[in-house]
Amino acid sequence: MKTSWRSASLVASAAAVLALTTACGQDSPPAASQNVGATAAPGDYGNIGSGTAGAAGTATGQPAAPSASSPSNPAGKLSVSTAEKVGKVVTDSLGLTLYRFDQDTEQPPKSNCDGDCAKTWPPVPADDAEAGEGIDKALLGSVTRADGTKQLTVGGWPAYRYAKDVNAGDVKGQGVGGKWYALAPDGKKAQGGAGAGAEGGGEAAQAGLSTRNDPKLGEIVVDKNGMTVYRFKKDEAWPKPVSNCSGACLEKWPLVEPVDFADTKGIQKKGYMIFDRTDGKGKQQTINCSPIYTFAGDKAPGDTNGQGVGGTWYAVRPDGKLVGASE
Repeated sequence: MKTSWRSASLVASAAAVLALTTACGQDSPPAASQNVGATAAPGDYGNIGSGTAGAAGTATGQPAAPSASSPSNPAGKLSVSTAEKVGKVVTDSLGLTLYRFDQDTEQPPKSNCDGDCAKTWPPVPADDAEAGEGIDKALLGSVTRADGTKQLTVGGWPAYRYAKDVNAGDVKGQGVGGKWYALAPDGKKAQGGAGAGAEGGGEAAQAGLSTRNDPKLGEIVVDKNGMTVYRFKKDEAWPKPVSNCSGACLEKWPLVEPVDFADTKGIQKKGYMIFDRTDGKGKQQTINCSPIYTFAGDKAPGDTNGQGVGGTWYAVRPDGKLVGASE
């Protein structure tokens, strides 16, 4: 009787597991997870530039030294400059490029860059900002930040400088993490060149998610800007997607926002879904039910600096599997 009861219990458990699995579009539960390489401690999401593949990045979340992009510098008279491979961009009175962040909102204006993020991307003060030649005064405004300060907006988008831009004309922040772009005079993204995943000034020619053949990693998933897509081994995919990367982690590993499957190329459809995050950051895309991200340490299309970070971050195959690690 004991054996019979145990067998019946196991059968019932297996049936329940299988039923839960179908909620995420899988036919069978994934194999037990095994960590490969150094395992990150709880909450460890790696340092920018500490990946095992590609050139190491240099961003650390804080500028190495005070620069012309210090938040104490007023914007002064804004003007328009033409940057090589980027096109027309808004600059401040010192000639420094102004940027916008994809995770901010335009309507209503809201900044989602605080803490270490705001050290790397100092908000541009709204005080004393004025429209110069080529700038429409009606597009200038301000937004109140969490600390009560007023930040300049252009076309509704909060404006920032980049800590690594130290000379007039620098556009080192263009395309960083696939989320940061120089501000065009109309408040839109300046995307006139290919150096930072630009879109030729028009609509994106590349699918929202697609694949490319990396010489070291093989076929991997990239976003619309050609930036490598990653998974976090501490996340959950089954029976439903759960992201365990939030707060400061998301500053280094920006989530991939929903992409319509019709706007993908070469990606597995099974388990392709979006889910609602529990930290108020909205919806996130998954591949085979696993949440996906980009890496702030990847500076240009083709970079794979996030590969292997902390033994928990890995590039993604078109079927959602990890590159270089077991599930």
